[in-house]
This record gives sequence, structure tokens and C-alpha cells, in this order.
Amino acid sequence: KNNNQQYRGEYPSINLGFALGTTFGVYVPKGVSGAHLNPAVSLTLCVLGRFSWTRLPFYVWSQLFGAFLAAATVALQYYDAIMDFTGGHLTVSGATATAGIFSTYPADYLSLWGGVVLQIIGTAALLVCVLALGDPHNTPAPPGLEPVLVGAAVLVIGISMGSNSGYAINPARDFGPRLFSYIAGWGDEVFRSFLHHFYFSVDIQSKCLALSM
Repeated sequence: KNNNQQYRGEYPSINLGFALGTTFGVYVPKGVSGAHLNPAVSLTLCVLGRFSWTRLPFYVWSQLFGAFLAAATVALQYYDAIMDFTGGHLTVSGATATAGIFSTYPADYLSLWGGVVLQIIGTAALLVCVLALGDPHNTPAPPGLEPVLVGAAVLVIGISMGSNSGYAINPARDFGPRLFSYIAGWGDEVFRSFLHHFYFSVDIQSKCLALSM
């Protein structure tokens, strides 16, 4: 493998890692927070009357901060690899771009409207699966296997919908690390996303639209 290839994950491994990370992320805090990892899910539960609106801001802040710290942890673990790959020049685009380690960026062919549609469908699919698994009137999941099935839903969404822009179906998972990459040296291009005019906002805006579906 050449110098560039040794740092790249493959599409199946990325999706599998994301799905398993979600699974264990649900298992670990389940007894503490009910495994609220996604602001879109927390907001949906508030809309349905299953969660307190007064607690929502604190949960969303915790989700964003947790994602920020996770990005910082990844950067610390792979600092040497990132510096070697980029030659110390942290960029968002180009042959040695590394900002995509932390947040999602659209493929060159993807329009802003295409990104909105993609995020609405992906987030809606996730919410349907999460709500169905927690619905007492539905066929219940085997006790203790709910996190595995949530992770499976994330895996399916990633495999089927992730090639366009990385399926940022969690605004905290995208915005928290994006903020970290801005602070850590990648600059304001992580927000400007020059080809797609503030593409990062698509993820957050589309979550609100998905709630109305």
C-alpha cells in the first residue's frame, strides 16, 4: 500500500464501526440517560410527549459536548498519522484532506437540495426504527437487544444511504466534531464548505423537517 492508502478506512469498515459504536454507545449510558445520543431522537420524544421539554436543552448540550470530546479523543489518538499524512497542513478538501475524519462532507456531485432530501429520508428512517423498537404496542424486541437493533438500523442506513455525504443522521455527531475541527486548526472552511454553501447546516435543518413526516 502506498503512503496515502494506509490511512484510509474502507466503506464497509466505516459503516460497521459506526454501527457498533452506536450499539455500545446505547448500552453504556442506558441506565443513566435512557441512551439519548441524538438530539433528533430526544426532540422527537418531546414532541410525542415521552420526554420532558425542560430537560431537552441539557440533553442536547450534553450530546454536543460528548461528540466534541469524542472528536478530540480521535484527534489525540491519530495525531501522528494525521500530521504525517498531511505534512502538517490541515485541509478540508484536496488530496490530503482530513476534516472528513470528524464530520461529513458532500460528494462533489451532490447539490444542496440533494443533501436536504438525503438527510430527511435518513433521519426519518432512523426515527421510525427507534420509535418502533420502543413502542409497547409493537412486537417487542428481545430484552437487552434493543441497542443491537438500533445499531443494525444505523448500519442499514449507512450502507444504503451513506455514499452521497456520509449520512450525518445525528446533528450532535456532526456539529460537535465540526466545531472541534474548526478550533483544532482546520479553519472556518469546515463551516463554509465552499462548494455547497454552508452544507453543514443541512444536517441540522433537515432534522427539523424530518420530524414533520
